[in-house]
Amino acid sequence: MSSPVYVMRKRVQRSITGPLRTCILYARVSSKEQEQEGYSIQAQLRLLREYAAQENIQVLQEFVDVETAKTPGRLAFAAMLTFLKKQPSCRTLLAEKTDRLYRNLKDWVTIDDLGLEVHFPKENIVIGPDSRSSEKFLHGIKVLMAKNYVENLGEEASKGMREKAKSGIWPSCAPTGYQNVLGSEGRRSIVPHPVTAPVVRQIFDWFATGDYTLKDIAAKLCSEKLPFGARQVNVSSIHAILRKRIYTGEFDWKGEVFPGSYEPLVNKATWERVQDLLSARSELRHRKMVHDFTYSGLLRCGHCDCAMVGESKKDRYVYYHCTKYKGKCPEPYTREEVMDREFTDILRRLVIPEPVLKWLGEELERSTGHEARVRQRTIKSWQDECDRLQGRLDAMYEDKLDGRITPHQYDLKAKDNRSRQEALRTKIREYQAPASDLRAGLNMMRLISVACKEFQRQGSREQRKLLGLVVECATWKDGHLNVTLHEPFRTLLLSNSATATKDGTKGQSVPQIEEWLPGMDSNHDSRLQRPLSYH
Repeated sequence: MSSPVYVMRKRVQRSITGPLRTCILYARVSSKEQEQEGYSIQAQLRLLREYAAQENIQVLQEFVDVETAKTPGRLAFAAMLTFLKKQPSCRTLLAEKTDRLYRNLKDWVTIDDLGLEVHFPKENIVIGPDSRSSEKFLHGIKVLMAKNYVENLGEEASKGMREKAKSGIWPSCAPTGYQNVLGSEGRRSIVPHPVTAPVVRQIFDWFATGDYTLKDIAAKLCSEKLPFGARQVNVSSIHAILRKRIYTGEFDWKGEVFPGSYEPLVNKATWERVQDLLSARSELRHRKMVHDFTYSGLLRCGHCDCAMVGESKKDRYVYYHCTKYKGKCPEPYTREEVMDREFTDILRRLVIPEPVLKWLGEELERSTGHEARVRQRTIKSWQDECDRLQGRLDAMYEDKLDGRITPHQYDLKAKDNRSRQEALRTKIREYQAPASDLRAGLNMMRLISVACKEFQRQGSREQRKLLGLVVECATWKDGHLNVTLHEPFRTLLLSNSATATKDGTKGQSVPQIEEWLPGMDSNHDSRLQRPLSYH
């Protein structure tokens, strides 16, 4: 019966031979609670050490992070990158699984640029410069899933806060005039602050009379030395307080108004009058809203690397031009419609052909099915061994009762058997995690494919979000667009190009699925090693 590590080892031995190699280990937990519990990091390191020993790979260094990976910049991760740059002979990295190593696209690109061979023992995967395009593509889906997991955690936290808001509890830090307290049911709420609450009431009363401006109120607070909490006394802080509905016993949360279960500081009539006065004064200084340009912040000038900015002409036409921040620039004004056509052409090349999507789905089903069968066989072998040890314990207990062995002998043998049982149960618990399911990742790529196909029909904001996800950098020079894509879209574009190309001949109408299969030729593999730009 082969363990998962052994299955992985056989695969690596077929592809890698030679003298003793060196590697580094990386482990991570995503919360302080997991670190305090102590099992997660140790379980990861134990698995990686056993794997390195079976593969005859020498471990040079171990790196451990205990923090979230929502943003790049983890301390041990940064130290690991520094170590790898100083050790060019060490090109092997071991991590338990994909979401332990990186949870955002920037980390993935950073690791990929180093040309490392990355082993994920728990997922039975090795990714390196010589990996096939189909393997890189599936690995890219996993990275997107890991990124999606982090974002989903934020959504779940947002859902919890909304539930608190629906029950009348302010779900965040107390604003000026209130303080957070722990309620009888153990839930945090807000109550009027004994010092700053009267000051907030006074601010509303002063402004509601119409005799005081914001500057006047700020000056009175300073001159009378009234307490104002931790905030600085100025016009903007006074204005922010007067605009908050929370002081009426209702509050705004994520675009909705909820009735609160706390004590209000001002009545609704006073608050409404204050809003009318503020709006009337704002009307005098009202400025026309800036146009929401689609490609703002996405394009740079190909001549001088300055930003390309949009400008509305006659309220009908939108032009983009270089800011010329570094001096004179020969780049002329360009109509937005011209750029629309260029970006649309690129995104259409990311639309995955339906036969390829069908094949990927079949491959994922086959892969996850095999992984589940290996997992079940391994767990069964461990459980059988655990049951066998329990049978020996029961027999030894009968021998002790019948006097065939002494209590001391029984205690020694029983302790050893129970220790082996507990080790097996620990391995079973750690290995009972569900098999990696890439179906959600495939659905995500299908949705992105649809979004790319419908790019022209989307609004400016949706178009900018899609381009921000797909495009790493874009420049405009002499009427031509140059784009570099993020991974895995860079690999996806090459794979899609391969389906429409056979022996260098473009224009085939039927996708060539064999180009996605393990038999992909060396020409396509070599293309994957170079940065991809579209002109």
